[in-house]
Amino acid sequence: MTKGYRLGGISMVLVMWTLGFFYVSSVSGDGLELHFYRNSCSNAEMIVKELMKPIILTDPTTSAALLRLPFHDCQVDGCDASILLRDVEGSSRMETESDKNFGVRKLETIDMIKTRLEEHCPQTVSCADIIQLAAREAIYLTGGPYIEVLTGRRDSYSASRERADNQLPLANISIDDCIQIFRQKNISLEQGVALLGAHTLGITHCRNINERLRPASDPTLSPTYSLALQTICSNPLLSDTTFSGNDATPISFDNHYFTDIQNGRGLLKIDSEIARDPRTMPFVIHFGRDKKLFFDRFSSAFLKLSKA
Repeated sequence: MTKGYRLGGISMVLVMWTLGFFYVSSVSGDGLELHFYRNSCSNAEMIVKELMKPIILTDPTTSAALLRLPFHDCQVDGCDASILLRDVEGSSRMETESDKNFGVRKLETIDMIKTRLEEHCPQTVSCADIIQLAAREAIYLTGGPYIEVLTGRRDSYSASRERADNQLPLANISIDDCIQIFRQKNISLEQGVALLGAHTLGITHCRNINERLRPASDPTLSPTYSLALQTICSNPLLSDTTFSGNDATPISFDNHYFTDIQNGRGLLKIDSEIARDPRTMPFVIHFGRDKKLFFDRFSSAFLKLSKA
């Protein structure tokens, strides 16, 4: 099954070696622990940290892209870096070919970090862990909390567009379906709302919000916000390239997202719904008032998601 596949620029021979390494080295039930590489590659987390600083400084939009990666990786058969897999024989069966992974980018950043780690600690640090560590730094470097990410994940050697199609949520996911996903991952409703606060970073393409704007505007959108979005997304032929910032501060990890969605500026359907549904509205209000509370709940939820 390893023939024909590459994980970014790293061959699957290396991935399979790494799988074996993790199998014999795991000490806990799920193979994850704090500072897993303290003996095998003691500088691994510091190397990721130092590489990430100039990347975010040079292109602040990278933070949102790298934060999105663990969500899309972990949702499909767990946190195993399968989203990075490429088929060098030209098949379109990879996860990135799924329409639900539209806009996923900066995979080359993970590959670059992996290449640098190979220079220091050959065949040691998994790409699955790099995805989590890079996301941790992206959050922190844009003003968010510093999350003590557990490490020790195993890399996958197979991927499937079909599995991504079936397991990733739709852009217009309902609140009930969203809550079901949280329950499956043992994430509380409060933590789930906090996870949606990841929308504080980045942008959303018009293709994912067009149905909220026409033929009639979604009544949960404020009139001025709806008009602004209709202007941005005026040409359906450009909906894959036109976009709007997720909140008022799309390159800062903060709690503005929660104040925005309370005022009719929820970009996605789920953003508007959690601000109005009685099950989730209290958490939205609390997080909008208390950034520290949001950071705390987001951190605990992120750790749960990263153990999938």
